[in-house]
This record gives sequence, C-alpha cells and structure tokens, in this order.
Amino acid sequence: MSERGALRARLDLLAREVAKFGAVGLVGLLVNIAVFNLLRHTTDLQVVRASVLATFVAILCNYVGFRYWTYRDRDKTGRTRELTLFLLFSAAGAVIENGVLYLATYGFDWNSPVQSNVFKILGIGIATLFRFWSYRTWVFKALPDPSPADPSPAEPSSAEEAARPAERFLEQRRPTETVEPDPVRN
Repeated sequence: MSERGALRARLDLLAREVAKFGAVGLVGLLVNIAVFNLLRHTTDLQVVRASVLATFVAILCNYVGFRYWTYRDRDKTGRTRELTLFLLFSAAGAVIENGVLYLATYGFDWNSPVQSNVFKILGIGIATLFRFWSYRTWVFKALPDPSPADPSPAEPSSAEEAARPAERFLEQRRPTETVEPDPVRN
C-alpha cells in the first residue's frame, strides 16, 4: 500500500473513531442534561452539585458505550487498569466541565436555568476534547499491529498473551486485501 493509501486508511479509521465517540458522547450529553435538569428542578441541590451528580451518571453510561462499541476492538487484558484510568480521566473531565459552570454561576452570577444549561454544555464541550485525547491515548489502548517486517512473533510470556492473536483474529472486522497472482507467461 502506498504512503498516501496508508494515510487515507488511518484517517478513515480516525474518522470512524471520532464518529463513534461522538455518538456515545451525544447519548452521554442527553443523559447528563436530563439528569441535571431533573435534579435542578425536583431537588434543593445547588446548581454545581446537581451538575456533578449528573456528570457521574453520564460517565457510567459512557463507559458502557465506549468499552462495548467505540473501543470494542482495543486491548481488553487490563480491565482494572482500564477502569481506574477511565474514572481518573473522567474525574479530571468532570472538574473541567463543572469548573466552567462553577465559574459562570459563582464568579459571574449567571445562574438562570438557561444560563446554567448553556455553561453546562460549554463545559461538556471543553471536557470532551480532553476526554477524547485521554481515553484513546491512555485508557482504551490500541493493540499493537503485527509488524510485517518481522514475520516471526516473539514467544508469549503468558497464556493471556498467547490468546491475543486468536482474539485479534476473531475481532478483526476490516476486509483484507487480496492480491491476484500474475498470469504465467511462456
């Protein structure tokens, strides 16, 4: 495959990843806003406290979507590590998201229902950029591609590593390239 073709394939994969991340994020956004407004209008919770609770409900919803749809083909061997990092980076995103709302509410006294929703959504947008980068870089790590230059794979050090190639084969959903043999010429 040419360099241009390889770049095009990588950009296509990135575009699909962004689209899936966005779809899961949209569901999370709807959950977040719905829970936020439900808490805000049916309880006596302060605005930012209602927002924090809504954020964590959306985070739980998003984890399921990311793990089982967006990043289902990524490494699944370290679930405890993955969940720990997911919660850590999600908490950092929650600080970003709710920090924007906190600043608007208590720094500028913009706390009408419309203003709260606008700044909640603005905070979600900023936090989403951070979350996309951190989830794809640190949490849902890509499986290493087998190197075509090294046809002999290294000896696996455990039964778990030995099962990875079979797992990759079963989960692979990309069509493979076929090369037609050259006709025999006399």
